[in-house]
Amino acid sequence: MTTGKPKPKRPHSEQDLREACVEEAFRVIGESGIDSLSLREVARRLGVSHQAPYKHFPSRDHILAEVVRRAYMNFAGYLEARPRSADPEEDLGNMGRAYLQYAREHPLHYTLMFETKKPDPAAHPEMMQQAKYAFSLLTEGLKRLPHRHDSARIPAELDALYVWSCLHGLASVMKGQALHTLSMPDAMLEQADAFVLYRIGTALGRPDETA
Repeated sequence: MTTGKPKPKRPHSEQDLREACVEEAFRVIGESGIDSLSLREVARRLGVSHQAPYKHFPSRDHILAEVVRRAYMNFAGYLEARPRSADPEEDLGNMGRAYLQYAREHPLHYTLMFETKKPDPAAHPEMMQQAKYAFSLLTEGLKRLPHRHDSARIPAELDALYVWSCLHGLASVMKGQALHTLSMPDAMLEQADAFVLYRIGTALGRPDETA
C-alpha cells in the first residue's frame, strides 16, 4: 500500500510539455507568489528533468512573459465577449462592468497584468500585444461617444487612460483590506460599480441628470 501525494502526471509530447509548463507556472504564482517562479520549480512539480522546460523557455523571463501574455489575452477576450449595444454609451458601460467583473473573478490574472513587475517588453514584444488590443477597445469605444468634451482637442487615448485609472483604482480598493476599516455599509459598497461608471460618464461629457 502506498501513501502520500500521487506523482505528477508527465506530459506525453513536447506540445503537452509546453502547455503543462505554462499551466504549472500559473499555479506556482497563484500558490506561492511570483518570486517563487523558476523553471526548475516548474520542472520539479511536473516530475520532469530540470532541463526539460528550457526546450521551450530559454529563461524564467520567457515563461513569465508567456504567462502575462495569456492573462492579457483572456482579459481582452472577456472585454470582447461583453453584451454589445448599438448605443455607444451603453456599450462603453458594458465594457466597464466587464472590466470590474474580470478583476473580481480572475484576481491572479489581474495581479499579473497590473500589479506585477514584468520582463522587458522590448525583449518580449508579444507579451503586451493583447494589452494594447484591450486598450484599443476602450479608445475606439470612447471615439464613438457623441458628447466627449472638446473631442477635437483631447485625444481619446487620454480619456482612455482616465477611465482605466478610475476602474483600476476601484478594482484595487475593492479587493484590498483597507476598505474594511471604513465600515461602509454593504448596501453602499454594492452601488460602487454603478456610481463610479456614472461619474466617469459625466466626466466625459454626458449631461449630469442630477444637476
